[in-house]
This record gives sequence, C-alpha cells and structure tokens, in this order.
Amino acid sequence: MPIRDDVLVVGGGIAGMTAALAAAESGVQVRLLSHKKSTLRQASGLVDVLGAVDGEGPIADPFEAIDRLPETHPYRIVGVDAIRDGLGIFDSAVGDAYVGSHTDRNALVLTHGGTIKPTARYPASVEPGLASVPEDTLLVGFRELTDFDAPAAADHLAATGVPFEVDGATVEFPITFRDDARTTRLAKALDDDEENVRERLAEAVAAELDGHGRVGFPAMLGDDHDDAVRAELEDRLGAAVFDIPTGPPSLLGMQLEDRLISALDAAGVRMASGNPAVGYEADEGRIESVLVDRRGTEVPYYADEFVLATGGLVGKGIDSDRESVTEPLFGCHVPHPDDRYEWSEAAAFGDHAFARFGVDPDDDLRPRDESGDEHFANLRAAGGVLGGADVAREKSAAGVSLATGAYAGRRAGEEVTQ
Repeated sequence: MPIRDDVLVVGGGIAGMTAALAAAESGVQVRLLSHKKSTLRQASGLVDVLGAVDGEGPIADPFEAIDRLPETHPYRIVGVDAIRDGLGIFDSAVGDAYVGSHTDRNALVLTHGGTIKPTARYPASVEPGLASVPEDTLLVGFRELTDFDAPAAADHLAATGVPFEVDGATVEFPITFRDDARTTRLAKALDDDEENVRERLAEAVAAELDGHGRVGFPAMLGDDHDDAVRAELEDRLGAAVFDIPTGPPSLLGMQLEDRLISALDAAGVRMASGNPAVGYEADEGRIESVLVDRRGTEVPYYADEFVLATGGLVGKGIDSDRESVTEPLFGCHVPHPDDRYEWSEAAAFGDHAFARFGVDPDDDLRPRDESGDEHFANLRAAGGVLGGADVAREKSAAGVSLATGAYAGRRAGEEVTQ
C-alpha cells in the first residue's frame, strides 16, 4: 500500500522539525524524513537569531537589524513575523527548559572558547553565567576533557572587558576515565552518582573557589538528572552553577534534539529515519513522491506538499565539486560564480561567497530555476539549503532555520487545507 501524507518534510534538523510542527498545526498529516542523526548533537544548543551584520557585532536587538541585511537574505524574504513565529514554535516545544522569550534583546552567553556570543534563546542551565551579570566567576575544566582549557578560556574572557573577575581552574574528575573521555561519560557518572561523585567533585572545586560567586562547567553536569546535579553542587559550593555550551558531542544539543522529537511525537508527526532520500517523481511541474532507498529498493513517499530542509554544504543538502554547486535531491538551481576562485576570499574569516550558496527562493520560499521560475509548484525550502545568508558570520543559523521552517511548514499546511 502506498505511503501517503499531506505534507512531507525532508530533513531532520531544526528547520525540518520546525516545518513539520508548523504544518501539523494546520491539522494535516505530516511526515518527517531524515537520513542521519540531526547535526544538533554537534551544535551548541543555543538559538541565535542575528548577532552580527557585515561582520560587525554584537547586535543587541536582532529585530532592529533585519533591515540592514540584503534583500535576498531569507529573513528579508519571510519577514519579522515569520521569525517570531519560528521562535514561538520553538518556545512551545521546549517549554521552561529554555529562556530568553521575555525580551527581543540578545543575551550574552559565555562560550567554551572564552568568547561572548549574542543569542536569543538559551538553556536555563546557561542563564546564571550570562556576561551581563556582574558576578565574579570561576571556570572549571577537567584533565579528561581536552577540548576545554578553563584557564585559557578565563584569560580570553577577561580580555573582552567583562564586568567581573574571572579565573580558571583545571581539576581531576572524581572517577578515572581515559584522557580523551567524552562529556557524555562524565554526565552519566554524575547522573548515577556512584562513589559519591557529586560530593567529591564539589570538594575539588571548593578548593579553587576562593570567593567566586558562580562556577561555570562545560555542559556535562548530568543528562537525565542534570537539574538535580546542579542543585546539589550549588548547595555544596554555596555558589551559582551554570553550563558552558561546548562543541561536539554537545550534551545541550542532544537534549534539545530530544525535546524537539518529543514535540513532534506529541503533534502527531510521523517520523521515518535511517534511509536516504535519493530521488523523486514529478508530473506537470508538481512533485508526486520522494524516493527513499531501503536496502537497495527505491520506496516512494507520496504527499501533496513538500518541504526541502536538508541543510547546506556542511549537512550535504548542497553539494559541490571543482566545477559546480548543486542541490542533489531535486536538482534545484544553486546560483554561484562560474569561476571557482570567486567562491572564496583570501582572508580566513572574510566575506566568502560559498557561505551563501543555496537554492534561490521566490517570495514564497519555492526554489527557482535558472530562468527565475518556480522549480516545482508544491516544493518549498527551509534552513541551510536556502541561499543568501552567511549564518556563521551573522550568528543566525538557528534563527534562519526556525523562521524559514515555520514559514514553509505553514504555507504547506495552508495549501493542503485550501
């Protein structure tokens, strides 16, 4: 029997999950297709809307800066209302696990590299460590976690001119792991609290505390029982305890993924994962199905409306070789200079053209072909697969995914119900 839904979303990242949630609010049947695990486990778990324009930041109010972006930027196409809609969907999905919805202004979050990042939504466990809070701060690292150097991060942070004293200390984790242990192993040990690991950790940190009013740890303070771990450490230390977002594997990113998947399940979205989408069937300018490779057999997934949310160059939603840049699933047009030497600049952190590569959307987020016409009438794109935004330089990746995912999903749901 054919697999058929009203809306089919291809891609399991923030954009795809947001699109699926938005479409489901129309009361239609939605399916989310994803091949591999979401890149959220490599992400910080923060939700940035806009932190810089033309390399200049940090921006205090991202909404006031939208008009400074090029007209081809996804934010300019979908508008401020879609940004707010995407954030609203996110807030409903994660509940009180995240904060920041009380204001339009960015918060300044400490990073594991000792920098300050402007962000719109952030885990509640991060909030006590905001740079705007003038509280002397101790950063704690572990010899087992080689990717976080607390003393170096403290020095970098102090050099930014933060309004508080900041120091760093490296301690031994109470349980011995190999030198390259992942944060998830430490988190599990704190969850289980075998051998009184929480108490022993507090004792090790207390010896370095020296009057600091708050303590920042790389985000590894438990997974299933993280609230209880932080509460116990705060009680034993007599100081506020907060998470510092880390690189992969990111515990905060994995926790965010779990919350979004729970929201999808509650919304009745059907999810299919583990098999790649490899092609499509179309007729008279409309997609009829997406073909999914199941152990060498191409299985069609039919729908009335489709959302492409497969990511950008990093997520393989956009592909490239030495000659061209392509969108591999539907063959959508990706504008790019013919001369490959124009794809980038000499400066490592310059204004690189490749960072903005993606499909070219019309004002309804439908990918356009080389002549400027819609590629398919029932296809919209969202997130990193869209061109026009340098999300790393702008600090806007999650925000673009939320805004365009919300817009594309809602429009897909509306088309079905009309």
